[in-house]
Amino acid sequence: MKLARYKNSSPNSYALGATLTLELLKSHPELIRRVFVRPNVKHGEDLQNIINQLQTRHIELIESTKAFNVLGAKDSCLLAAEFEKPTQNLAADATHIVLVNPSDAGNLGTIMRSAAAFGFQNLAIILPAVDAYSPKTVRASMGAVFHLQIEIFPNIETYLAKYGQNRSLYAFMLNQSAKTLAEAQLPSANYSLIFGNEAAGLPKDFATNTGATPIYIPQSSNVDSLNLSVATSIALYHFSQLTK
Repeated sequence: MKLARYKNSSPNSYALGATLTLELLKSHPELIRRVFVRPNVKHGEDLQNIINQLQTRHIELIESTKAFNVLGAKDSCLLAAEFEKPTQNLAADATHIVLVNPSDAGNLGTIMRSAAAFGFQNLAIILPAVDAYSPKTVRASMGAVFHLQIEIFPNIETYLAKYGQNRSLYAFMLNQSAKTLAEAQLPSANYSLIFGNEAAGLPKDFATNTGATPIYIPQSSNVDSLNLSVATSIALYHFSQLTK
């Protein structure tokens, strides 16, 4: 199987590094196609443990310096796992995080990490959007991407048609009727937390058109707005505490 630099259209992606390889191995070993190992490198105990697990599962190990050069991995990267990008569906009876047109791999990866940290497992991504399984996103998520159910939708209407029935929608945006995050109450039904693009946010008529409850996070006038990953993390923490 020929190795090439990652493209969004590729059916496979790469987890670069021992930590990401281990997270993938723990959560979805069935997705791993092969793992590249730097040759002539002394293996510490942790690295050797991962290699032993890979061998136990009969996952192909290939010693190759060229592979790391092709993938653009740093010299400190000793393992690189090639994995099949999964096709997943969200759990209908769970909370959903909905990201409308996220454009930055770092932001998306950080949101994934926060989602996993606060117990949220279902992530909807509305296109156009940055690739959820690009090596940059995988790295930014620190492997949290492998602990989530991720479903991609061509538009918000498709998401709402599939999952919007009997579900409360919270849209993070500013308008005249928006409630503060502190005023948000946990609904009796399943719910979705919806966030807009880093630059444009959600359209002004989004709440009206979808029936969503608009929510905003109060802040001082010293900054124009919160970074998307920061705002999402704050919201996820708040709603995670409402369930306790």
